[in-house]
Amino acid sequence: MSKQMKLEGAMVALVTPFADGRVDFKALDRLVDWHLEQGTQALVPCGTTGESPTLDYDEHDAVIERTCRRAAGRVPVIAGTGSNSTAEAVMLTKHAKDAGADATLQVNPYYNKPTQAGCLRHIEEIDKIGLPIILYNIPSRTGVELTVETMVRAFSQFENVVAVKEATGKLNVTTELARACDITILSGDDNLTLPIMACGGRGVISVLGNILPREIRILTDLCLAGDLAAARQQHFKLYPLFAGVFVETNPIPIKAAMAMAGLIRDEIRLPMTPLSPQHRGPLAALLRQAGVTVEEVRV
Repeated sequence: MSKQMKLEGAMVALVTPFADGRVDFKALDRLVDWHLEQGTQALVPCGTTGESPTLDYDEHDAVIERTCRRAAGRVPVIAGTGSNSTAEAVMLTKHAKDAGADATLQVNPYYNKPTQAGCLRHIEEIDKIGLPIILYNIPSRTGVELTVETMVRAFSQFENVVAVKEATGKLNVTTELARACDITILSGDDNLTLPIMACGGRGVISVLGNILPREIRILTDLCLAGDLAAARQQHFKLYPLFAGVFVETNPIPIKAAMAMAGLIRDEIRLPMTPLSPQHRGPLAALLRQAGVTVEEVRV
Protein backbone atom coordinates (compact mmCIF):
# COMPACT_ATOMS: atom_id res chain seq x y z
CA MET A 1 0.00 0.00 0.00
CA SER A 2 1.25 3.48 -0.82
CA LYS A 3 0.52 4.79 2.67
CA GLN A 4 3.29 2.53 3.97
CA MET A 5 5.94 4.27 1.87
CA LYS A 6 8.57 5.72 4.20
CA LEU A 7 10.13 8.99 3.11
CA GLU A 8 12.44 10.75 5.53
CA GLY A 9 15.78 12.40 5.91
CA ALA A 10 17.99 14.20 3.40
CA MET A 11 16.54 14.39 -0.10
CA VAL A 12 17.86 16.55 -2.92
CA ALA A 13 15.99 18.60 -5.51
CA LEU A 14 18.40 17.80 -8.33
CA VAL A 15 19.60 20.46 -10.73
CA THR A 16 19.49 19.61 -14.41
CA PRO A 17 23.01 20.06 -15.81
CA PHE A 18 23.33 21.53 -19.29
CA ALA A 19 26.13 21.66 -21.82
CA ASP A 20 25.83 23.79 -24.97
CA GLY A 21 22.09 24.10 -24.50
CA ARG A 22 21.38 20.39 -24.08
CA VAL A 23 20.92 18.20 -21.03
CA ASP A 24 24.32 16.92 -19.93
CA PHE A 25 23.47 13.32 -19.13
CA LYS A 26 27.04 12.36 -18.27
CA ALA A 27 27.11 15.08 -15.64
CA LEU A 28 23.72 13.90 -14.38
CA ASP A 29 25.11 10.37 -13.97
CA ARG A 30 28.06 11.75 -12.00
CA LEU A 31 25.73 13.72 -9.74
CA VAL A 32 23.57 10.68 -8.99
CA ASP A 33 26.64 8.57 -8.17
CA TRP A 34 28.05 11.32 -5.96
CA HIS A 35 24.81 11.73 -4.04
CA LEU A 36 24.69 8.03 -3.33
CA GLU A 37 28.26 8.19 -2.01
CA GLN A 38 27.43 11.23 0.12
CA GLY A 39 24.40 9.68 1.82
CA THR A 40 21.52 11.44 0.08
CA GLN A 41 18.37 9.45 0.85
CA ALA A 42 16.16 10.32 -2.13
CA LEU A 43 16.60 12.07 -5.47
CA VAL A 44 14.05 14.51 -6.89
CA PRO A 45 14.61 15.26 -10.60
CA CYS A 46 12.55 17.72 -12.66
CA GLY A 47 11.35 19.94 -9.83
CA THR A 48 11.75 23.69 -9.55
CA THR A 49 15.51 23.35 -9.00
CA GLY A 50 15.68 21.08 -12.05
CA GLU A 51 14.31 23.86 -14.28
CA SER A 52 11.33 21.75 -15.25
CA PRO A 53 9.47 24.73 -16.80
CA THR A 54 12.07 24.91 -19.59
CA LEU A 55 12.53 21.19 -20.23
CA ASP A 56 10.58 19.94 -23.22
CA TYR A 57 8.62 16.70 -22.90
CA ASP A 58 11.36 14.52 -24.32
CA GLU A 59 13.99 16.06 -22.04
CA HIS A 60 11.71 15.82 -19.02
CA ASP A 61 11.04 12.15 -19.62
CA ALA A 62 14.70 11.42 -20.37
CA VAL A 63 15.99 13.09 -17.19
CA ILE A 64 13.62 10.99 -15.08
CA GLU A 65 14.50 7.80 -16.98
CA ARG A 66 18.23 8.44 -16.62
CA THR A 67 17.97 9.23 -12.90
CA CYS A 68 15.98 6.06 -12.25
CA ARG A 69 18.38 3.95 -14.28
CA ARG A 70 21.46 5.36 -12.57
CA ALA A 71 20.00 5.17 -9.05
CA ALA A 72 19.04 1.55 -9.80
CA GLY A 73 16.78 1.21 -6.79
CA ARG A 74 19.44 2.23 -4.27
CA VAL A 75 17.44 5.27 -3.16
CA PRO A 76 13.90 6.39 -4.04
CA VAL A 77 13.46 8.61 -7.08
CA ILE A 78 10.66 11.15 -6.67
CA ALA A 79 9.86 12.48 -10.13
CA GLY A 80 8.61 16.01 -10.55
CA THR A 81 5.68 15.55 -12.92
CA GLY A 82 3.31 18.34 -11.94
CA SER A 83 1.57 20.77 -14.27
CA ASN A 84 -1.23 23.32 -14.33
CA SER A 85 -2.89 21.04 -16.87
CA THR A 86 -4.32 17.92 -15.27
CA ALA A 87 -4.04 15.97 -18.52
CA GLU A 88 -0.37 16.92 -18.85
CA ALA A 89 0.38 15.99 -15.22
CA VAL A 90 -1.29 12.62 -15.80
CA MET A 91 0.75 12.03 -18.95
CA LEU A 92 4.06 12.92 -17.27
CA THR A 93 3.24 10.85 -14.19
CA LYS A 94 2.35 7.78 -16.25
CA HIS A 95 5.71 8.04 -17.98
CA ALA A 96 7.53 8.42 -14.65
CA LYS A 97 5.84 5.31 -13.32
CA ASP A 98 6.81 3.35 -16.42
CA ALA A 99 10.38 4.65 -16.10
CA GLY A 100 10.65 3.22 -12.60
CA ALA A 101 10.11 6.28 -10.39
CA ASP A 102 9.17 5.45 -6.82
CA ALA A 103 6.92 8.48 -6.29
CA THR A 104 5.81 11.71 -7.91
CA LEU A 105 6.12 15.32 -6.76
CA GLN A 106 2.98 17.24 -7.70
CA VAL A 107 3.16 21.02 -7.61
CA ASN A 108 -0.02 23.04 -7.07
CA PRO A 109 -1.58 23.85 -10.48
CA TYR A 110 -0.12 27.26 -11.31
CA TYR A 111 -1.26 30.34 -13.24
CA ASN A 112 -4.85 29.27 -13.86
CA LYS A 113 -5.51 29.46 -10.08
CA PRO A 114 -8.00 26.63 -9.49
CA THR A 115 -10.21 26.53 -6.43
CA GLN A 116 -9.53 24.07 -3.61
CA ALA A 117 -12.17 21.82 -5.17
CA GLY A 118 -10.32 22.00 -8.48
CA CYS A 119 -7.05 21.14 -6.77
CA LEU A 120 -8.68 18.07 -5.20
CA ARG A 121 -10.06 16.92 -8.55
CA HIS A 122 -6.59 17.42 -10.07
CA ILE A 123 -5.01 15.25 -7.35
CA GLU A 124 -7.76 12.65 -7.75
CA GLU A 125 -6.95 12.13 -11.42
CA ILE A 126 -3.23 11.70 -10.69
CA ASP A 127 -4.02 9.35 -7.81
CA LYS A 128 -5.60 6.92 -10.30
CA ILE A 129 -2.16 6.23 -11.84
CA GLY A 130 -1.08 4.35 -8.72
CA LEU A 131 2.21 6.15 -7.98
CA PRO A 132 2.78 7.58 -4.47
CA ILE A 133 2.15 11.33 -4.48
CA ILE A 134 4.02 14.07 -2.63
CA LEU A 135 1.99 17.27 -2.75
CA TYR A 136 4.19 20.32 -3.39
CA ASN A 137 2.64 23.31 -1.65
CA ILE A 138 4.56 26.36 -2.89
CA PRO A 139 2.26 29.37 -3.34
CA SER A 140 5.16 31.79 -3.97
CA ARG A 141 5.72 30.02 -7.29
CA THR A 142 2.20 28.99 -8.20
CA GLY A 143 -0.18 31.64 -6.88
CA VAL A 144 -2.21 28.81 -5.31
CA GLU A 145 -1.95 27.49 -1.77
CA LEU A 146 -3.38 24.17 -0.67
CA THR A 147 -5.16 24.70 2.63
CA VAL A 148 -4.59 22.36 5.54
CA GLU A 149 -8.17 21.15 5.11
CA THR A 150 -7.52 20.31 1.44
CA MET A 151 -4.33 18.42 2.23
CA VAL A 152 -6.04 16.47 5.00
CA ARG A 153 -8.88 15.58 2.63
CA ALA A 154 -6.45 14.51 -0.09
CA PHE A 155 -4.55 12.31 2.39
CA SER A 156 -7.72 10.69 3.71
CA GLN A 157 -9.55 10.27 0.40
CA PHE A 158 -6.81 9.27 -2.04
CA GLU A 159 -4.82 6.09 -1.55
CA ASN A 160 -1.58 7.33 -3.08
CA VAL A 161 -1.18 10.70 -1.35
CA VAL A 162 1.60 10.02 1.17
CA ALA A 163 3.43 13.28 1.85
CA VAL A 164 3.63 17.02 1.37
CA LYS A 165 6.63 19.16 0.50
CA GLU A 166 5.79 22.16 2.65
CA ALA A 167 7.07 25.40 1.14
CA THR A 168 4.57 28.02 2.26
CA GLY A 169 7.04 29.50 4.74
CA LYS A 170 4.34 29.32 7.43
CA LEU A 171 5.18 27.15 10.42
CA ASN A 172 1.56 27.11 11.51
CA VAL A 173 0.78 25.04 8.40
CA THR A 174 3.16 22.31 9.56
CA THR A 175 1.77 22.41 13.07
CA GLU A 176 -1.86 22.28 12.00
CA LEU A 177 -1.20 19.54 9.46
CA ALA A 178 0.75 17.40 11.95
CA ARG A 179 -2.07 17.77 14.48
CA ALA A 180 -4.72 16.83 11.93
CA CYS A 181 -3.33 13.68 10.29
CA ASP A 182 -0.34 11.38 9.83
CA ILE A 183 0.76 12.62 6.41
CA THR A 184 4.56 12.77 6.05
CA ILE A 185 5.71 16.40 6.08
CA LEU A 186 8.93 17.32 4.27
CA SER A 187 10.48 20.77 4.39
CA GLY A 188 10.62 22.56 1.06
CA ASP A 189 12.78 25.38 2.45
CA ASP A 190 16.32 24.62 3.63
CA ASN A 191 16.27 27.38 6.22
CA LEU A 192 13.07 25.98 7.80
CA THR A 193 14.14 22.33 7.97
CA LEU A 194 14.96 22.49 11.68
CA PRO A 195 11.71 24.12 12.84
CA ILE A 196 9.57 22.01 10.50
CA MET A 197 11.19 18.80 11.75
CA ALA A 198 10.85 20.02 15.34
CA CYS A 199 7.11 20.30 14.67
CA GLY A 200 6.79 16.81 13.24
CA GLY A 201 8.39 16.96 9.80
CA ARG A 202 10.43 13.97 8.66
CA GLY A 203 13.00 15.49 6.34
CA VAL A 204 13.78 17.99 3.61
CA ILE A 205 13.83 18.17 -0.17
CA SER A 206 16.90 20.37 -0.25
CA VAL A 207 18.46 22.85 -2.65
CA LEU A 208 21.71 23.27 -0.70
CA GLY A 209 21.99 19.47 -0.66
CA ASN A 210 23.09 19.73 -4.30
CA ILE A 211 26.50 20.88 -3.07
CA LEU A 212 26.58 19.93 0.65
CA PRO A 213 24.62 16.65 0.74
CA ARG A 214 26.52 15.20 3.68
CA GLU A 215 25.93 18.32 5.79
CA ILE A 216 22.20 18.21 5.07
CA ARG A 217 22.19 14.52 6.01
CA ILE A 218 23.82 15.40 9.36
CA LEU A 219 21.09 17.97 10.03
CA THR A 220 18.21 15.62 9.29
CA ASP A 221 19.82 12.71 11.16
CA LEU A 222 20.14 14.87 14.27
CA CYS A 223 16.53 16.04 13.97
CA LEU A 224 15.22 12.50 13.51
CA ALA A 225 17.27 11.37 16.53
CA GLY A 226 15.65 14.10 18.63
CA ASP A 227 18.97 15.84 19.33
CA LEU A 228 17.65 19.34 18.76
CA ALA A 229 20.56 21.04 20.53
CA ALA A 230 23.07 19.55 18.10
CA ALA A 231 20.67 20.06 15.20
CA ARG A 232 20.42 23.73 16.11
CA GLN A 233 24.20 24.09 15.93
CA GLN A 234 24.24 22.39 12.52
CA HIS A 235 21.45 24.74 11.40
CA PHE A 236 23.46 27.76 12.56
CA LYS A 237 26.54 26.44 10.73
CA LEU A 238 24.65 26.06 7.45
CA TYR A 239 22.47 29.15 7.74
CA PRO A 240 24.74 31.55 5.80
CA LEU A 241 24.58 29.24 2.79
CA PHE A 242 20.85 28.65 3.25
CA ALA A 243 20.58 32.37 2.53
CA GLY A 244 23.43 32.46 0.00
CA VAL A 245 21.89 29.98 -2.42
CA PHE A 246 18.74 32.12 -2.56
CA VAL A 247 20.41 35.48 -3.17
CA GLU A 248 18.74 35.33 -6.58
CA THR A 249 15.93 33.13 -7.85
CA ASN A 250 16.54 29.40 -7.44
CA PRO A 251 18.28 27.62 -9.16
CA ILE A 252 20.53 30.47 -10.34
CA PRO A 253 22.82 30.58 -7.25
CA ILE A 254 23.02 26.83 -6.61
CA LYS A 255 24.02 26.14 -10.22
CA ALA A 256 26.66 28.86 -9.99
CA ALA A 257 27.94 27.34 -6.75
CA MET A 258 28.11 23.87 -8.28
CA ALA A 259 30.00 25.23 -11.26
CA MET A 260 32.47 26.92 -8.91
CA ALA A 261 33.00 23.53 -7.28
CA GLY A 262 33.52 21.82 -10.64
CA LEU A 263 30.41 19.66 -10.41
CA ILE A 264 28.62 21.00 -13.49
CA ARG A 265 29.03 23.63 -16.19
CA ASP A 266 27.79 27.12 -15.37
CA GLU A 267 24.82 26.96 -17.70
CA ILE A 268 21.19 27.85 -17.14
CA ARG A 269 18.23 28.35 -19.47
CA LEU A 270 16.43 31.56 -20.29
CA PRO A 271 14.52 33.27 -18.88
CA MET A 272 16.87 32.40 -16.00
CA THR A 273 20.21 34.18 -16.34
CA PRO A 274 23.63 33.48 -14.80
CA LEU A 275 24.32 34.72 -11.29
CA SER A 276 25.06 38.44 -11.18
CA PRO A 277 28.76 39.35 -10.84
CA GLN A 278 28.30 41.12 -7.50
CA HIS A 279 27.06 37.90 -5.88
CA ARG A 280 29.81 35.59 -7.13
CA GLY A 281 32.60 36.59 -4.78
CA PRO A 282 30.45 36.47 -1.62
CA LEU A 283 28.99 33.09 -2.64
CA ALA A 284 32.45 31.68 -3.31
CA ALA A 285 33.58 32.91 0.12
CA LEU A 286 30.65 31.14 1.80
CA LEU A 287 31.49 27.95 -0.04
CA ARG A 288 35.11 28.10 1.07
CA GLN A 289 34.02 28.68 4.67
CA ALA A 290 31.90 25.53 4.37
CA GLY A 291 34.92 23.52 3.19
CA VAL A 292 34.06 23.44 -0.52
CA THR A 293 37.01 23.70 -2.90
CA VAL A 294 36.21 26.50 -5.32
CA GLU A 295 37.92 26.09 -8.68
CA GLU A 296 37.03 29.36 -10.32
CA VAL A 297 35.02 32.50 -9.74
CA ARG A 298 33.92 34.09 -13.00
CA VAL A 299 32.95 37.76 -12.72
